[in-house]
Amino acid sequence: MKRKRHNPEQIIRKLRTADQLLNQGQTVADVCRSLEVSAATYHRWQQLYGGMKATEAKRLKELEQENSRLKCLLADAGQDHPGRIHSWSHSTADSEMNS
Repeated sequence: MKRKRHNPEQIIRKLRTADQLLNQGQTVADVCRSLEVSAATYHRWQQLYGGMKATEAKRLKELEQENSRLKCLLADAGQDHPGRIHSWSHSTADSEMNS
């Protein structure tokens, strides 16, 4: 079976549908089958996106992507100037210990 990636809006929509089906008395297995996802995927989505609105989920995804990009930039900067990053981490740790 081919894997399909769902965007946050689709996940929120499917979770709302799942809630409706569960309230009607269907089991989680039946709901997962109707949504065409595994039980593990359903529970992971519920943990990550449960209770969110579509706009909140979209913003979360954007922030995660930006965070990943910034981490890569920081790692690249650390390769260019290894002493600067190293000395910064020590000065931060020293200041935390002195406070």
